Amino acid sequence: MNAVKPKRLKKGDTVGIIAPASPPNQENLDRGIAFLKDLGLNVKVGNHVSRVNGYLAGCDQERLEDFHGMFTDPEVKAVICACGGFGTGRIAEQIDYELIKKNPKIFWGYSDITFLHTAIRQQSELVTFHGPMLASDIGKEDTHPLSKEGFLQLFEPSSLVYTEQISPLEVLVDGVARGEIVGGNLSLLVSTLGTAFEIDTKDKLLLIEDVNEEPRSVDRMLNQLYLAGKLKDACGILIGDFCDCTPKRNLSLSLEEVITHYVQLAQKPAIKGFMMGHCNPHIALPLGVQACMNTNEKKLIVDSGIL
Repeated sequence: MNAVKPKRLKKGDTVGIIAPASPPNQENLDRGIAFLKDLGLNVKVGNHVSRVNGYLAGCDQERLEDFHGMFTDPEVKAVICACGGFGTGRIAEQIDYELIKKNPKIFWGYSDITFLHTAIRQQSELVTFHGPMLASDIGKEDTHPLSKEGFLQLFEPSSLVYTEQISPLEVLVDGVARGEIVGGNLSLLVSTLGTAFEIDTKDKLLLIEDVNEEPRSVDRMLNQLYLAGKLKDACGILIGDFCDCTPKRNLSLSLEEVITHYVQLAQKPAIKGFMMGHCNPHIALPLGVQACMNTNEKKLIVDSGIL
């Protein structure tokens, strides 16, 4: 795939805020928007971001309209998700991917947004960004400075170099892996299987993370990825943060036992401990660019995601 990198941001640019999944906490969103303004950006909020339709931020058509509207709007240089939650995959089939090809822009989010990262990259070849969101992360009062610092990569091309200076890393399988980095939330990656947006991991570095899933659930999902060939196809595996993924019953395997089992079955270079996912700090990175993971050096280097 010939990855398409979006153009960098400049002070004074306008960024669009959408909620393609669940409705955001408004107070947190306001603080997140203030953060963007402090970076020198103007902000345009989608028409339906404050809508509430059960666990969705408006009906599917409303969320789709906000998504398309931001990519169509010539003033908007980046599309940033307010939060994750549930339901993003419901709009994937209706998205105009040719529109995205014609209007490549920065697209930023994670968690439930993983479905859109995968769909957009595979249908439009656009590099997207897996990073902390406004209401669910940046707008919280205890947000770590490193989470906020990640947004600076949108202003100036630079490689991400992740070492143990950021967090302790544990090698599960030795080796060096080079390839395009893909992935995100494990639950959402599994939900793409058997659809037109099924995650392609062939010769790629696969990132996985999740939240509030017991080891038995992580086991089921990793088994499905394994049986679908997605772990064996990958050139390497990055284990991000698995937040609150602890057993709620006495008889259980540990999360570590589950992850180690499948990584060793795949026999691809693997490191766990990356602060990527539902964690604080949350280190942002582009998806769809080249990266290199070296277990001997306990280092991950990811190419810049912008032009």
